[in-house]
Amino acid sequence: MTDQSKGPRLLARPPGPAGTPAPDTRRTGNKRRRRSPAGSPWTPYLFLAPAALYIIVFQLVPLLQEVWLSFTRTTLLNPNNNIWVGLANYQSVLADPGFRQTLLTTLIYVTACVIGAVGLGLLVALLLNGRFPGRAVARSLVTVPWAAPGIAVALIATWMFNPQFGILTRLLRGIGIDPGPNGILDNPRLALAAILVTTIWQLVPFVAVVLLSALQGVPQELVEAAQVDGAGRWMIFRVVTWQVLKPTIGLVAVLMTIWSLRRFELIWLMTRGGPLGSTRTLVIDLYAQAFESKQLGTAAAIGMVGIVISLIVIAGSRFVARAAAKEA
Repeated sequence: MTDQSKGPRLLARPPGPAGTPAPDTRRTGNKRRRRSPAGSPWTPYLFLAPAALYIIVFQLVPLLQEVWLSFTRTTLLNPNNNIWVGLANYQSVLADPGFRQTLLTTLIYVTACVIGAVGLGLLVALLLNGRFPGRAVARSLVTVPWAAPGIAVALIATWMFNPQFGILTRLLRGIGIDPGPNGILDNPRLALAAILVTTIWQLVPFVAVVLLSALQGVPQELVEAAQVDGAGRWMIFRVVTWQVLKPTIGLVAVLMTIWSLRRFELIWLMTRGGPLGSTRTLVIDLYAQAFESKQLGTAAAIGMVGIVISLIVIAGSRFVARAAAKEA
């Protein structure tokens, strides 16, 4: 056996080219290291550039064009002929009694959608959060209305409200409510209610899934402590569960408000804003002014009113959230 050196073995340096000494691969302390491209101060902006470009091209530029159109008299037949009229479009829109009725209808529609969707969505989320046989299947099936395309939902609802063989029409007649010979969707007293039922039915699954996710964050130790103290289900919900759900409910309410303000395809396919303007909301009025009356300037002014309402809703929600946070 040969004796092995007990000291550390020194690895031979790779020989250099002929006639040149082998390179020294040891790092020196005074040698500057190369900066990685990831450490450049411009790196965050490079990652944000695609999203910023998308927002500028597809959102900011159209918004500025809409603001410009709202101050001009522009028709769909000659969109390049823009005549500056200042605030005339806004004055004519706000002075129109039909537009004030449209605002009232929009307010009723949005308020009912938010209250109905959030209330029923919370109830469904609480039910799905419990333990029962087939819970996984129920959680999967509850998302079907939300996953269905809006056009398909509108067509199905139209058949269900059909005056001759619609199942909902027969149900109303069975409980003593006569929708009239033309059906529910042609009845000015019932058409908006039919639109609301269909819209809420489609929105509830989204709210339920979001609130069900928030329910998973409820501390079980607080629930168990409340049960030990003798608190009932309502007291546990009010003191423990509701406090966890409040921020999520506020966010969902804002989303439901904005989505309800923008809802177009369902209302247009079911009633086209009728009968007698009973289901005419802001987006339906905007579409009618732009593509039926062919007044792009007036339509742009209506769109700006809708944007202002959306901004007021967002600002109000932030104010309420901050006030709630200060109280907490």
